[in-house]
Amino acid sequence: MIGDVVDSRRVTDRRALHRDLTAALDDVAAGALDAPALTVGDEFQGSYPHVGVALAAAWEVRLAVAPAVDIRFGVGWGPVSVLDEATGIQDGPGWWAAREAIEWTADAQRQPGLALVRITYRSSTDAGPSANAVNAALMCRDHMFGSLDDRSVRILKGLVSRRPKKELAAEEKISPSAVSQRAGRDGLDLIIAASQYLSEIT
Repeated sequence: MIGDVVDSRRVTDRRALHRDLTAALDDVAAGALDAPALTVGDEFQGSYPHVGVALAAAWEVRLAVAPAVDIRFGVGWGPVSVLDEATGIQDGPGWWAAREAIEWTADAQRQPGLALVRITYRSSTDAGPSANAVNAALMCRDHMFGSLDDRSVRILKGLVSRRPKKELAAEEKISPSAVSQRAGRDGLDLIIAASQYLSEIT
């Protein structure tokens, strides 16, 4: 998994960005083969035992820093070797696939119809999960998530954390029924269900 911050030069508080991103990466270190860590600038990388676990980690990191920070990802399937234990820099077909994926994500963002794409998957061989099937699901989730306003993002984060809708409603100063209406209208429950299915890919 490779990730980097979108339009990082526009971030005014660089210390806060580094702090929040590091905390988000620490939260998805459990279960990693190589815990995700910052490498150069605002880029980070790590590896996981299954595609689904890597996709779940990417989603958790993206959600953790949203809506203040936007991140793009490339997830690759294939063999990986660590070149530098100190920095965690990786090489090999799996890493090249992840690099190809994140570069495609960056290019896709320049196209109006794909502007909200943030997570892309590539396989280094014909083996592994189908890239077309996985990317179809990722594109749909990215579009749904990218279309949310800040309030719906906050509510989604609360629902992912299994917080009661009544509690989220009180924080947003709206009624519990308004939270439920947003969850239905904006597809928040669908985003959560899709994320669960994606996390189970092996």
